[in-house]
Amino acid sequence: MSLELISLLLVFVLLVVPRALQRWKIPAPLTCLALGIAAMLGLHDVFHGPLLTVAATLGISSLFLFAGLEVDLAALRRALWPLVAHLAVRSLVLTAAGGLAWRYAGLPWQAAGLLALALFTPSTGFIIETLGRLGLNDSERFWVTSKAIAGEMLALALLFVLVKVEDPLNMAFSAAILVVMAIVLPFFFMAVARWIAPYAPGSEFSLLVMAGVIAALVSYKLGVYYLVGAFITGLVARLLQTRVPRLASHDNLHALRLFASFFVPFYFFNAGLSVHANALSWTALGLGLALTVVALPLRIAIGWAERRLFGESAADSLRVSIALAPTLVFTLVLAGILHEHFGIPDVLFGGLLLYAVLTTALPSLVFNAPFDVDPAEEAPSPAPPAQ
Repeated sequence: MSLELISLLLVFVLLVVPRALQRWKIPAPLTCLALGIAAMLGLHDVFHGPLLTVAATLGISSLFLFAGLEVDLAALRRALWPLVAHLAVRSLVLTAAGGLAWRYAGLPWQAAGLLALALFTPSTGFIIETLGRLGLNDSERFWVTSKAIAGEMLALALLFVLVKVEDPLNMAFSAAILVVMAIVLPFFFMAVARWIAPYAPGSEFSLLVMAGVIAALVSYKLGVYYLVGAFITGLVARLLQTRVPRLASHDNLHALRLFASFFVPFYFFNAGLSVHANALSWTALGLGLALTVVALPLRIAIGWAERRLFGESAADSLRVSIALAPTLVFTLVLAGILHEHFGIPDVLFGGLLLYAVLTTALPSLVFNAPFDVDPAEEAPSPAPPAQ
């Protein structure tokens, strides 16, 4: 069979089969991940190649670019104190979980911190994508979005520190590069708006995506994966909304969702293709179930208690906490970093993989809605909380 035909079949399978299985409440990202694992077991050499890597990079970059564009600092300021309390509690939980992993799992303290992030960091891009399909009201959508974004910003900062802390000079250099990138990007976007966009209508989207991909590759080369650069690009574009309104316009956000919905399945397929066969064992299954039984109820209970403290009803608090459960992207990324740079056992890698799968499946089961990345239905923007 020719390479072209294999590529077309892969595109068809990844874009059609996961959607077809959603009628049985199987989230589309998990189907793509499972297809990748199945291919790894029998057809790894057939699918592995630069084309798939490029498609996967476009998927993860566009997802975190979208997450950065969703940041609304004005709305976050209006909910300042609940979010400060949320981040304080999250910091304590991460510290405690990292300390336990460092002491009892025999991991270096940096790896223990990354493990804590893998267990307790929600995947903002996917969570935002599902809000219109989970039946949440405006207030619930606001708090889910705000908490996911605030938690992701904290997690990205901690990821950078934990990966770079052993080499202070390298960390300073990488931080300087990221700062320069954040300074240069506004000038780039304003130059595009002034000298290119008037003569090439619609070019803002393509240039935004390419800026996000390039920034993601820069952050990847710095050793902090694609997430940081793509998120910074989206955040900068959002902050320039008054100066360059088309960058974060409704049309651009909708186009980016469509773009991500096409390429994100390739990221999950590629992630499944990268799983080691040794990570698929009964021991890994048991460890994954144990992590889920301990960490997931704890996360939901803490989130529920936070919202109750600020006067939200018990039912609404529970819905917000469950909607924040998915950790798929962060867990996959951090499990890969832990395996590649810190040599964690295949059993722990497999356990984290199962944990990510179970946390991601929870909202679709509880809210009776498929958990996917298809942006065909536009969700209304979350409203700020009543003052």
